[in-house]
Amino acid sequence: MARYIFITGGVVSSLGKGLASAALGALLQARGFSVRLRKLDPYLNVDPGTMSPFEHGEVFVTDDGAETDLDLGHYERFTGVPARQTDSVSSGRIYSTVLEKERRGDYLGKTIQVVPHVTNEIKEFLKIGEDEVDFMLCEIGGTVGDIEGLPFFEAIRQFAHDKKRGQCIFMHLTLLPYLAASGELKTKPTQHSVKELQSIGIAPDILVCRSEHPIPEKEREKIALFCNVRKEAVVAAYDLKSIYEAPLAYHEQGLDQAVLDAFDISPAPAPNLAMWHDVYDRIHNPEGHVKIAIVGKYTQLEDAYKSIAEALTHGGMANRVKVKIEWVDAELFDREDAAPYLEGYHAILVPGGFGERGTEGKIKAAQFAREKKVPYLGICLGMQMAVIEAARNVAGLAKAGSEEFDHEAGGKRFEPVVYHLKEWVQGNHTVARKADDDKGGTMRLGAYTASLKPGSKVADVYGSTTIEERHRHRYEVDTKYRETLESAGLLFSGMSPDGKLPEIVEWQDHPWFIGVQFHPELKSKPFAPHPLFADFVRAAVEMSRLV
Repeated sequence: MARYIFITGGVVSSLGKGLASAALGALLQARGFSVRLRKLDPYLNVDPGTMSPFEHGEVFVTDDGAETDLDLGHYERFTGVPARQTDSVSSGRIYSTVLEKERRGDYLGKTIQVVPHVTNEIKEFLKIGEDEVDFMLCEIGGTVGDIEGLPFFEAIRQFAHDKKRGQCIFMHLTLLPYLAASGELKTKPTQHSVKELQSIGIAPDILVCRSEHPIPEKEREKIALFCNVRKEAVVAAYDLKSIYEAPLAYHEQGLDQAVLDAFDISPAPAPNLAMWHDVYDRIHNPEGHVKIAIVGKYTQLEDAYKSIAEALTHGGMANRVKVKIEWVDAELFDREDAAPYLEGYHAILVPGGFGERGTEGKIKAAQFAREKKVPYLGICLGMQMAVIEAARNVAGLAKAGSEEFDHEAGGKRFEPVVYHLKEWVQGNHTVARKADDDKGGTMRLGAYTASLKPGSKVADVYGSTTIEERHRHRYEVDTKYRETLESAGLLFSGMSPDGKLPEIVEWQDHPWFIGVQFHPELKSKPFAPHPLFADFVRAAVEMSRLV
């Protein structure tokens, strides 16, 4: 039976609950325990799938096809435990489930209320898989006091009450602001945050206090006294140069020991942190650097491409170099020459996205990389733009484009080299979709197998001819153009097992030019860099030696 750790936040948002949860999971693993991490989000969207990246950052996709919060990416990157659909839930999904049950008559005519019906549904979600691991870490989104979060706080209060004593603990993240005028850290916001938590029946066992300055012993004792926690359970969380320092930093501050003490686990197994020391060494002792341009449309918000940025960092670690990422807005050269914006980079990456805005700039980025022999990695839409560029400028299909853009414009301006995917095989059944279906959850989502052409660049990179990668898209490259494009030199080096859906393309006469329909960044980890990103950065290193 799992022990539960509920992670909440107060004072302000974006304190780093997800990172703290992920680092704690890694530390518990280092002590020999098995873990699973979950995110409970209070917003009313059913999932983040239909949210703008400017609203919520990237959408992280699991193997089983769930569109989830980007914090699940942190969980996977730190623990290596593949997230599942049952590791993410929102108020929207909870309320949808409750209302579906009410319509079916499952409640036998009772009045449906937040307590007990909504809270019971949350508790049922929390119980899933509780016999599979030693520790279940559950992060509650938002901050204590948010009106939409109240059902979740009430549910975890009830859940802890229902379990036997010592099976659940509460960890609360707060902020200790520093007043430069008086030169002191202020503990009052933390006291008020804990008071708010206590007012709804939850008493924190551990306080994690974000601070830009060291916490004096006097302030630590004051926080412990007024917040009713042990002094050893007041853990400092300082700003770090890299998120991958977090496991070592939290261990140094005693977070994992405080958790084990709260559960009365004694003697505590000693941690094996060799892996994280190696990660630290690779980050802080690079033997060079490369400059890589990410050409996208959401470049104003780096969280929109969070997993890509992290996967490039992992690729740098694999090659013992620092990857200097520069964000380039694709719209800057929609109607201009791309060269002034892209010269000087050692590699170019074009990520996924939706909609026509910025696509002409992405096509020009692919053209620049092809003609100048600059390493190029196109992901999802980035692959499609590379195919359209090849069709227009090499294969003679001047009007090549995507059905997605025609659909937006309401007319047929392009020859649809990329078309709306209406049917595909998932497992043992066929999935059918129409262009006017609901937007949420209607894409090709989750892990699918691809067959790689023996002797191709990607087969060499993966060291295999069969791979499994995660997808999130509703448009595909049309195979009826395959022969034309391959005659022009663009090899379709990866296909779905039935041979109907292109998964990977690569230029045969280019040092490193690969486009993939899936999202390899979602499976990369600091201790296990994704092979595509590791080899992409290697190619960038080689390019840096030529310029």
